[in-house]
Amino acid sequence: MAQIVQTIPTYILTPAGLQPTPYRAHSLSEAVQYEPRGVYTVARTFHGDHVLLFDAHLDRLEQSAHLVNIPLKLDRPRLRAALRELLQQAGFPDAKFRITVSYEHPDWVYLALEPLQPVPEAIMREGAHVITTPLVRPNPVVKTTDWMILRKPAFESLPPGVYEAILVGADGCLLEGLSSNFYGVLDGVLRTEKDRVLQGITRKAILTLAPEVLPVELRAVHRDEVPRLSEAMLTSAGRGVVPITRIDGQPVGDGRVGPVVSELRRRYDAWTEEHIEPI
Repeated sequence: MAQIVQTIPTYILTPAGLQPTPYRAHSLSEAVQYEPRGVYTVARTFHGDHVLLFDAHLDRLEQSAHLVNIPLKLDRPRLRAALRELLQQAGFPDAKFRITVSYEHPDWVYLALEPLQPVPEAIMREGAHVITTPLVRPNPVVKTTDWMILRKPAFESLPPGVYEAILVGADGCLLEGLSSNFYGVLDGVLRTEKDRVLQGITRKAILTLAPEVLPVELRAVHRDEVPRLSEAMLTSAGRGVVPITRIDGQPVGDGRVGPVVSELRRRYDAWTEEHIEPI
């Protein structure tokens, strides 16, 4: 008997209140094709109804909107109340949610929620395998829905066992993942691209915490330096710190999760627990 897949909550917060969207989707990924063009942010909950750096997400959403000439000024208390209502109705233990604002109706806020799927424990224990791709985000400063559409074929074509693809610039530098920030440990220094990547919310926390563990240099790892990496990792709001142990089939360091990434993950998880707040 075929399993029935439930649709996820998809709503629009309009000046008149919350309204169901005219479409239905079974996941955030599927909802992309129905949502309007605009800007967005993605976050997750902790303990059901707590969030991390939520105002930073909203700051970036407003900044992205202004950079593409969307006149957006969020009513944050109203938005928080709407999210609380939808989370309570959904009843997910924890959720991943997307907030989207369109070019056409900047006073409409699209909200979509799905159950949070944690990073598989095997990946956290053994590390992720990633590949590189020449695909590059057209405007990394702005988080637009166009990027979600552009990257979708790359996501869908990831080989079995590959967790993420890392974008490589024309100069051969490893920039960021399709939906994450990338870091490498080289000669005892944590390296990550400075400007040509999305300024991720989790990245912001890592760049605050990491100097207590090792020096940090805002300079991308070049593909020629990959064989010399001792460790590597990626971060995102929905996944936290994820170790990388293989790039394009080549082991990173000794091919095992190393002490630096393990310590950064531990510190980030502890920092998260200290800084989450009720939505």
